Amino acid sequence: MSMYVERIGSGPDLVLLHGWGLNGAVWQEIVPLLQPYYRLHLVDLPGFGYSRDIVMPDNNLQAWSETVLAALPERFDLLGWSMGGLIALRMALDHPARINRLILTGSSPCFLQQESWPGIHPDVLSGFNHSLQQNTRKTIERFLAIQSMGSESVKEDVRRLKAWLQLRPEADPVALSAGLHLLESVDLRPELSSLRCPVLGLYGRLDSLVPAAAVPRIDALMADSRAVIFPQAAHAPFISHPQLFTEALRQFLD
Repeated sequence: MSMYVERIGSGPDLVLLHGWGLNGAVWQEIVPLLQPYYRLHLVDLPGFGYSRDIVMPDNNLQAWSETVLAALPERFDLLGWSMGGLIALRMALDHPARINRLILTGSSPCFLQQESWPGIHPDVLSGFNHSLQQNTRKTIERFLAIQSMGSESVKEDVRRLKAWLQLRPEADPVALSAGLHLLESVDLRPELSSLRCPVLGLYGRLDSLVPAAAVPRIDALMADSRAVIFPQAAHAPFISHPQLFTEALRQFLD
């Protein structure tokens, strides 16, 4: 069984990787704004959406990256959101000849809060891990609420996220647990100086998972990187501010 990738539009190839708990339907808000200019590849990551039955051979970031890469074009621009950004970074580090430019949104090379590094408190992630064993659906809904917290359109953002989540099959519990493990354990900071492609970071000032204080530190780790912080956005600026988001993205890619 091959991984599910929805392909829309025409133009240069742009691959989009969703975040934890969701699927490729999450990009609905920006697809109409991008498809006249790009050939979009909306990936359902292994274990999520229509790729629910794709079993990961190993619970590590490189295995995720290689599995996804096998279903993609020879060369492309790459957009990764949240956990999808970790996979995108791994891909760009391991296969520089295949990625032209990289866009990260609501993502970090190290999600876990550490000394002198803003991030998610360890108790929050371990709490999600625990509740995932008790009630998968409620855990995902709680995560969606945290992602939207702070956004000026928080209720509408959560409503849309829930609606898009239901458009495709529920995520596999094993994949959900593996994804949380990535968020807890991966730290790519020491490797980012070797990243060769241009990078654009698109962040929300009100993001509680990737705090705005982390943005200049993330940006400084990469040789060719620039960042945009949307003042009224949280973890998913492409949902709350689709027009501003796509304008910044197109300016970078064009």
